[in-house]
Amino acid sequence: MARNGLEIGTFTTATPETMRCMERASLEQLLGQGLSLAEVGKRFGLHESTVGYWVKQHELQVANHGKYAARGGLPQDELELLVEEGKSIAEIAEAVGRSKATVRHWLIRYGLKTRNGRGKRSSEEAKAAKQAGLATVTMRCRRHGEAEFWLSGRGYYRCKRCRSDAVARRRRKVKAILVEEAGGCCCICGYRRNMRALHFHHLEPSQKRHEINAKGVAIALEKLRVEAQKCALLCSNCHAEVEDGITSIPVSALDRRLLG
Repeated sequence: MARNGLEIGTFTTATPETMRCMERASLEQLLGQGLSLAEVGKRFGLHESTVGYWVKQHELQVANHGKYAARGGLPQDELELLVEEGKSIAEIAEAVGRSKATVRHWLIRYGLKTRNGRGKRSSEEAKAAKQAGLATVTMRCRRHGEAEFWLSGRGYYRCKRCRSDAVARRRRKVKAILVEEAGGCCCICGYRRNMRALHFHHLEPSQKRHEINAKGVAIALEKLRVEAQKCALLCSNCHAEVEDGITSIPVSALDRRLLG
């Protein structure tokens, strides 16, 4: 028996003051039996984060790791669409491949409510439109009233105006991220009041692969980040002056962008 802890099999647990390491062989054996981090931790009086640390240190993997790994949140626009179709929490959970508890959590977080029986008519209309082979159909949107819906690639009808709004929200969000990462203001005059007036100016036009301003913000964020590294952030006035050769971009800004 250890002086400040309890020896169990080949595994010695100890007080926080003396515990230094979890033995790889014992940890591997328990994980091989299908135990979770929490279950291993409970056996030895350790927090699951401590067990997780040593799992990582020993380069081991928890059984069913993929099953229990965090899968991230549910997209707001997708949930809004499913709610608009009148689907119940159970139907939404089936559609997105998540549990009802997860769906309920994100509905509450986004301030959304299923309509229970009130969406039955819309659901029936959508089903009839599919059976008729219609790509677009007029139905009632909870936000816009009578509106045109189109059949998305995922197989459900979506309000065109809701989709347009969702695209606009994403563009604003992505541009805000890119602007912040680029310094948050014009690298010449420091302007930052209106994000719409901030432009990404390619330092080497020949290296341009994607448009960042306006419609280009619909591209994947990681691709846009790579593209933004080729640019200097300018306000609309300074951008026009740089394009006309009246003003030059500061060397400090050039170095920062070119070096990443």
